[in-house]
Amino acid sequence: MKNLPIKCIASAGLLFCAPACDLNEFPEDTASSVAVFSSKNGLELYSASFYDILPGATSGVFAVDNNSDIVARTGVDVRFSPNALSPTTSSGWEWEDLRNINFFIENCEKSAVPEKLHYLGLAHFFRAYFYFEKVKRFGDVPWIDKVVEVDDDATLYGPRTNRFEVMEHVLADLSYAIEHISLTDDPSRTLITKNVARAYKTRICLYEASIRKYHADYNKQETANEWYREVVNAANGITGFSLHQGATAYRDLFIQKTPFQDETILCIALSAELKIYSSINRSTISPTYGDRPSLTRRFINTYLKLDGTPFTGYQEPFASEVKNRDLRLKQTIRLGDYKRTENGVSVAAPPSLEQSYTGYQIIKGCYDERIPYDDENLNDNAHIIMRWAEVLLNKAEALAELGEMTNTEWAATIGALRARAGITGTTLTTMPAVADPYMVEFYNSKFTNPALLEIFRERAVEMALEGRRPDDLIRWRVAELFEEAPMNGMYVPALGDYDLNEDGKPDVCFYQGAKPASTASVFVNVSEGQSRTLRGGTSGEISYFPGNREWLDKKYLYPIPEADRVKNPALGQNPGW
Repeated sequence: MKNLPIKCIASAGLLFCAPACDLNEFPEDTASSVAVFSSKNGLELYSASFYDILPGATSGVFAVDNNSDIVARTGVDVRFSPNALSPTTSSGWEWEDLRNINFFIENCEKSAVPEKLHYLGLAHFFRAYFYFEKVKRFGDVPWIDKVVEVDDDATLYGPRTNRFEVMEHVLADLSYAIEHISLTDDPSRTLITKNVARAYKTRICLYEASIRKYHADYNKQETANEWYREVVNAANGITGFSLHQGATAYRDLFIQKTPFQDETILCIALSAELKIYSSINRSTISPTYGDRPSLTRRFINTYLKLDGTPFTGYQEPFASEVKNRDLRLKQTIRLGDYKRTENGVSVAAPPSLEQSYTGYQIIKGCYDERIPYDDENLNDNAHIIMRWAEVLLNKAEALAELGEMTNTEWAATIGALRARAGITGTTLTTMPAVADPYMVEFYNSKFTNPALLEIFRERAVEMALEGRRPDDLIRWRVAELFEEAPMNGMYVPALGDYDLNEDGKPDVCFYQGAKPASTASVFVNVSEGQSRTLRGGTSGEISYFPGNREWLDKKYLYPIPEADRVKNPALGQNPGW
């Protein structure tokens, strides 16, 4: 832990430290630091630096699910590629953000500024956020709640703290934040408010509860319900939010420059004027840039029909299988009636097998305009990182795990989400009594509770491509799906041309051997040895091979980077590494 660089905080043009200062070199009480901690403006300026911990605009949360069981993408992430992840390739053992927070807390506690408790609340929130991310990645980590002095060898070269003890500290920091943050509403949805802290508490506590319940090797199952209870209590304390409504509400949420205040709890605001952009269009749609992510057929099959019943026509071709389905499907991927804008003209835009490996081409969060967004990193739509729908899902799962889900709670959570998606029937008001066999198989028969499986279905559909899926597989201890889940695509009855949007013109031609004569706009060679083949040879689902994938249980935790272990041997190493 020694000799780690610290982020430098600038305030009113004054620097607290030089760019290369270390973990054990803390800023002195200079005139500049005294000025900062003696005024509300100073505290506000300093605490603004904490926001850099949140997901950035460039990559953001939209790319996280690319490394999951529901997305086919270019290549294989280092975590799942055989022999790629090791102590020498591991990363993430950085502590400068924590040092920045602890320095603020120590000095702010001494401040005479009347509003200091609010800013202390912010600091405790961000410390909880920081440690949650570290525990997810490494398990046991050193708990440090002070500025480390140069001669404090016990801290600098000490061992890691048990992850469960760290998470108790995280819970205490979250509770402190909720009690002391004074801001209750922020129309921009970019600031940490009391409700934001509560919402994150539902996310963090749900993760911890699941780890304690499903990772039996920790022997913490008897404590899981305490954390599920924290989820419910935190969710019940949130006020002022609702699901955004309308026929296209789900898609509209993610393409607004100014976020909808009713559902958005926290976002990263982008700005063309300030030249702050994301690359979501380019990373998602370009055939030559980014991961080229597309959803898998295995996942598409989990979308309900509009009447609330499961989809069972597993061998239907694309044009028919996507009809009369949960409206979120057509607001997440291109269906036959999807159109884009090119030079101000609306044009038909069926799924492109040139850009999408499986044919289930993503549009969630992407502008419909092709130019310039597909070719350059110029997206300026707000980047949502927490919304009301997730809180409802977190609460629903916690209630089901506690055995306290009722039809009334079901209607207010899962039923409300499905109603917004155009689904009808008893599924809106009544908990299921029988488990869907497809969902049982989907999770390798590890879950059989009907209500819980439907919550899992709803969570994956509602939160797809919002960065929650990998954490869900980890906490439920079904991470083998990172390796085993098929990267499958559209069902192709036979080689030849297919009209995906039923306008009378062929959109794609599947062939083997020599390229045939066709007027299709895209040709896909599914010959043996290609990255895409058909499961039945000349018919069947598209089977995409991104490269060898591997899951080993030791990968539930990343290894401690070797360079950091050399500096501090007391850190030890995670099991299996």
